[in-house]
Amino acid sequence: MTDATEADLTGGTPRPRPDGEVEKIGDRKLKPATMMMGHGYDPMLSEGALKPPIFLTSTFVFPNAAAGKRHFEGVTGKRPGGAEGLVYSRFNGPNQEILEDRLAVWEEAEDALAFSSGMSAIATLFLSMVKPGDTIVHSGPLYAATETLISRILGRFGVNWLDFPAGATREEIDAVLTKAATGNVALIYLESPANPTNALVDVEAVAASRDAIFTGENKPPIAIDNTFLGPLWAQPLKQGADIVVYSLTKYAGGHSDLVAGGVLGTKAHINTIRLMRNTIGTICDPNTAWMLLRSLETLELRMSRAGENAAKVCEFLASHPKVEKVGYLGFLERGEDKRQADIYRRHCTGAGSTFSLYLKGGEKEAFAFLDALKIAKLAVSLGGTETLASHPAGMTHLSVAEERKQALGITDNLVRISIGVEDADDLIADFENALKAV
Repeated sequence: MTDATEADLTGGTPRPRPDGEVEKIGDRKLKPATMMMGHGYDPMLSEGALKPPIFLTSTFVFPNAAAGKRHFEGVTGKRPGGAEGLVYSRFNGPNQEILEDRLAVWEEAEDALAFSSGMSAIATLFLSMVKPGDTIVHSGPLYAATETLISRILGRFGVNWLDFPAGATREEIDAVLTKAATGNVALIYLESPANPTNALVDVEAVAASRDAIFTGENKPPIAIDNTFLGPLWAQPLKQGADIVVYSLTKYAGGHSDLVAGGVLGTKAHINTIRLMRNTIGTICDPNTAWMLLRSLETLELRMSRAGENAAKVCEFLASHPKVEKVGYLGFLERGEDKRQADIYRRHCTGAGSTFSLYLKGGEKEAFAFLDALKIAKLAVSLGGTETLASHPAGMTHLSVAEERKQALGITDNLVRISIGVEDADDLIADFENALKAV
């Protein structure tokens, strides 16, 4: 919730931090899983309610006119940092502010913002950072809607783009950034692991390349979509990223019952993005924020169980005669791709629960497998309590040009699987039965 410890000198009274906020016990700093149970919320401000109520209101009453002016100075950007109190639900609200506090905890980010979807978070980020004539440098592949937003929509307004493959070396990254530096690079945008191939981006190499090629005010921020592994298995701010983006629909929400997005990072960058969010109204609603607060309490438990399940399922699939390859991060140490294994060791604390399954054959075999599943659901998205399976080439990445799909490894025999929290042996039985149909 909004930071404030003293009365506003202009006469307003910002809401205080929750009384008794606990972040340490003695010298021990509390872990995020513990802080999800109460961080940013004071029950005494809500009739003693253990959990935050849902604040279903469009507007908030100011204590006096001076406070109203002060809050709008923050909302309009005349003073950085946003409003120091509650103003209007397009700008802020109690549920959203508590949620943003807790999102920031996981990656020790300075600040965070919540959005109505992952794509509204990405779109707001782009709109706040770029102008006609600027260049976005990005890794590839990206989520198809993100690629569409960059090339087809922002491209119509004179925004240029250059990309490098997700697994690019420092030399390859240098080459692309050097070429891009002939113009104004407004943003470096990454997605790791790449969707849907699971290829990792070397964030440290990107940061080192950026710092070597750009200086001063010309240095573009590095933003990264951390949906697949974050916040439990990857924290890119520690590798040099400035901004982290989430589809909170996925693991953070975790129950396939909401759509939301998040952006975390430095206060300076978040202030810039907040002004755009205030203008175009892409904040998430109070009910969704409340549901996310519920979900964050079990995030570590859910992700841990799903990760354990994925490890067991992938061991089974990797040895099946109808499987060509399993793109699972946990297998990198066993493979020939030493580059990807090195990135995994430096960047990740776990292999996640979403992976790419390459069947022997093509679309016919992939569809036969998908149609024969009984427990796993044939649906897009990932990170829910249930196991999901989909066909990227024919579904989420259908709009991507055919030659680009081939270049990025999004082939007709690729099935993307997100493992849930069911019994692992039951899932193996389901996959074994479905493979008989191939």
